[in-house]
Amino acid sequence: MTLEPWSDGDLPVVERANTPEMTRYLGGPEHPDQVVERHRRYLRLQASGEARMFRIDVDGVPAGSIGWWQVEHDGLPAYETGWGVEPAWQGRGIAREALRQVIRRVAAEGDRHLLVAYPGVANPASNALCEGAGFERAGTSTLPWRGGELEVATWTLDLSPLDLGDRVADVDERFEGDTLDLDRWWPHYTPHWSSRARSAARWTVDGDGLELRIDDDTEPWAPEWDGDVRVSHLQTGQHSGPIGSADGQHRFRDGLVVREAQAPRRLWLVHHGVIEVRMAAIRHPAAMVACWPIGFEAAPDDCGEICICEIFGHDLDDTGGLVGVGVKPQRDPRLRTDFEQVRVDGDLTAMHDYAVEWEPHRLRFFIDGRWVKTVVQSIDYPVQLMLDVYELPDASRPRDTTEHPLRFRVERVRTFPPRPTA
Repeated sequence: MTLEPWSDGDLPVVERANTPEMTRYLGGPEHPDQVVERHRRYLRLQASGEARMFRIDVDGVPAGSIGWWQVEHDGLPAYETGWGVEPAWQGRGIAREALRQVIRRVAAEGDRHLLVAYPGVANPASNALCEGAGFERAGTSTLPWRGGELEVATWTLDLSPLDLGDRVADVDERFEGDTLDLDRWWPHYTPHWSSRARSAARWTVDGDGLELRIDDDTEPWAPEWDGDVRVSHLQTGQHSGPIGSADGQHRFRDGLVVREAQAPRRLWLVHHGVIEVRMAAIRHPAAMVACWPIGFEAAPDDCGEICICEIFGHDLDDTGGLVGVGVKPQRDPRLRTDFEQVRVDGDLTAMHDYAVEWEPHRLRFFIDGRWVKTVVQSIDYPVQLMLDVYELPDASRPRDTTEHPLRFRVERVRTFPPRPTA
């Protein structure tokens, strides 16, 4: 699916949208002369820079339209977006993907940090689309519309960059000296499912920060449960039950049983605020690096994952790569998966800042301070930080250690407490 700039030849697209079915939430079809004027207005606004209008193409076939234009919302400069997908193409996720691409483009413009949408309150599909894209519902209103009135829902998406100017970090971990602070970091990967010996991280700390390492002789951390996966990892908490129980953090598959008892550790737990990591990816087809806080799991359902970044080596190329961000419920029944891979230009094997601003009702994700995603869900329990480098097996080829060790470099991790409430 592609978005093509609106052109002289796109009048048939708005004509096909002017049917009772396509306009049932907009007060019905317009007069043909009004449709022609709408098409001309798209062209004028496009030419003046006041709007960006696009034809939605699927495999080269026109399927609808989408765009954004300048407005004010509650006295703030904003862009409004609207869309329409022809009936033959509905139900295939086309509007969702078109809106996702528009959000990315508006964020890249960077001149207005608020995107709004006003679908009719009776339009379930468009309202669900806004909700799924991270917009927040801000009530309803009645707008003048085609000589009458239209009751609409107001949806807003905050695209503003991360602002840390007036915030003071409560922890600013720069990995100084030559050793880990073991009052903050536990250098084992969920050892209750395996053992401290098998899950122990290989690490060094020097003037350039932390390096987590997988060597050619690193053994799989838990062959019983996770096959040939190798990992080097730090976490800032530990909670699990007795040997033989199923009580343990990060229950990544069914049937897990605690194999080695662990003492509880509440080292560096976070509950709302900002979490930021400065780190570099690894361009190796078997490597994956990540920073994903998980619920400490004092209660079994408090196990959701906040994926600040997750980068696979095979997703990197000469001009950039994909970074996974969002929320994964794991086994928290109150959460839903809201995760996506965001394309980022530049060398991701160099240092970049990845962050989440975690508020009681939403999470906003950033890369180098720029907004990339909003998840409107509530996660209301402490999380522990997880820093990982994985070597993932590939059934299509044997393990290749010619480029080992895999070195995951982390320059800094810091957290900021939540802003005071009024």
